Amino acid sequence: MEAKKGYSAKVKNLPMSPFKIRPIADNIRRKPYVEAVAILDALPNKGARFLKKVVESAAANALYQNDMLDEEMLFISELMVDGGPVAKRMWPRSRGRADRLLKRTSHISVVLDEIGKAGE
Repeated sequence: MEAKKGYSAKVKNLPMSPFKIRPIADNIRRKPYVEAVAILDALPNKGARFLKKVVESAAANALYQNDMLDEEMLFISELMVDGGPVAKRMWPRSRGRADRLLKRTSHISVVLDEIGKAGE
């Protein structure tokens, strides 16, 4: 198994469906960090706020671990939105029936890398 290179951040059990977060994640995948944060600031979605927080956390990890880095030198090399545990609830319907209500959660992992080291 190959070790991940770069600087990462993860969030688990985020109370939002991965189906709502993935289209937003597709907008910022493989983009420079500064551009990705600008895109997430402009989007009105709730998932954009969650993604922005994780991306900024990964950037803070990168800048803390390496004093030589600058924000302009970072780009999003990996961004994965996976499904987390699903809470199942009962939803009352007419005539005494019930449906299942699935409360989905997400796991988000972000890996940032240096722009110059992308080809290595």
